Amino acid sequence: MLPESYIIIMPKNYTLKQCSDLLQSKQASASELAQEYLAAIAQDNAGLNAFVTLDKDRTIAEAKAADKLIQQCLATPLTGVPIAYKDIFCQQGWRSACCSKMLDNFIAPYTATVVQNLLDAGMVTLGRTNMDEFAMGSTTESSHYGITRNPWQHEHVPGGSSGGSAAVIAARLAPAALGSDTGGSIRQPASHCGITGLKPTYGVVSRFGMIAYASSFDQAGPMAQTAEDCALLLNSMAGFDENDSTSIERDKEDYTRDLNRPLQGLKVGLPREFFGEGLDTQVHASIDNVLELLKKQGAEIVDVTLPHTELSIPAYYVLASAEASTNLSRYDGVRYGHRATEFSNLDEMYSNSRAEGFGDEVKRRIMIGTYVLSHGYYDAYYLKAQKLRRMVANDFQTVLHQCDIILAPVAPTAAPALASHNNDPVQMYLSDIYTVSLNLAGLPGIAIPAGFTSSGLPVGVQLIGNYFAESRLLGVAHQIQQHSDWHTRTPFEH
Repeated sequence: MLPESYIIIMPKNYTLKQCSDLLQSKQASASELAQEYLAAIAQDNAGLNAFVTLDKDRTIAEAKAADKLIQQCLATPLTGVPIAYKDIFCQQGWRSACCSKMLDNFIAPYTATVVQNLLDAGMVTLGRTNMDEFAMGSTTESSHYGITRNPWQHEHVPGGSSGGSAAVIAARLAPAALGSDTGGSIRQPASHCGITGLKPTYGVVSRFGMIAYASSFDQAGPMAQTAEDCALLLNSMAGFDENDSTSIERDKEDYTRDLNRPLQGLKVGLPREFFGEGLDTQVHASIDNVLELLKKQGAEIVDVTLPHTELSIPAYYVLASAEASTNLSRYDGVRYGHRATEFSNLDEMYSNSRAEGFGDEVKRRIMIGTYVLSHGYYDAYYLKAQKLRRMVANDFQTVLHQCDIILAPVAPTAAPALASHNNDPVQMYLSDIYTVSLNLAGLPGIAIPAGFTSSGLPVGVQLIGNYFAESRLLGVAHQIQQHSDWHTRTPFEH
């Protein structure tokens, strides 16, 4: 049986590390922990719509299997810890719909490598989380299964596209979740929901079994309450995968190794382009608080410049939309996915199936991508965007020779109100100004809580490092969290 005090406070305030410690010390079983989270989901998910697929029987079966491993002393630090997966990750026997009508009836016949890695570590699947359809969006409002609400204030968005994953952690319906980041889709919802989210270096985590949006940008990453939790997850997630041609073959790392490394002498770059017009004053104030904390710990602040920042948005949306147009051409109503019931010939079956299966935002990006790849426009748009991508990446390399990490906002404002971008998708695209450049360059970045607005909405800050600097970023983030309490706040105290 669980101690009485444990029943009172679980699962609302336990980090992944604390769950792991409870399991390893046998103060709780994996089955009991899973039951606690399932009960919390049953009670609170309806108001948030953060989980879109649950399978209680499978969850309990996985938990019982984890209990056996713990009893046999075969457990890893993650064995028995519950986790949620963004609906973009395939897992055999689970619906993996990418929150689209197009894949509403798709039951995955295989498991994504990153999910399998965590299953092999003994983690327990809670379910699938809501997201923008095919990961195209910044608000989690384009999902076929309805909007997700921000746990802090339900009339605001949780961010996107991994909004469901961020929301379940903020609401303490899961201690951890997987997200994917194509242009900021882990970091931005982490900021809007007051949690921690890491986008690893492109190629560090396998993309096999992750439903594609833009293949040269997409990257899976961990989301949790703390940097320490994300480090523990990345230890199991990262690694070479021969099934993914973009996976990088390199030695295994311990991503917890720098967690206790002091910040004395750390050089922190502040790109002037990230702190100009358009940045909300309360977001700026939160970043200033983090800067003061870093200075007190002995860090040195360096002014730097990323001159092509303003070009990152058009370059990103040209290239990502082009790749989306190509990747989503496979959904034609023939092999799998939605098929229209009314058509008179093959061409009409294709067009009707795609018209019915895709939502407005997905159609918009397919059309943009098809246009920039078409004859007569390829050189003017697509090739020029590729050149801009290289210029953005070169800017980062120049700066990261002057400093160890870069400190930046995650988004220009705190979480917007629901429906505020419905009639102006360009405004939603512009909100990615501080995040898409990392995806263009393939660099790692982590978003951590950094304060709150006067209305009580969370604000995050972003740490950016050079290629394969995840351990250093996690260490700096952990030290910030050791000297602050923003990451410990919950919507229930609000």
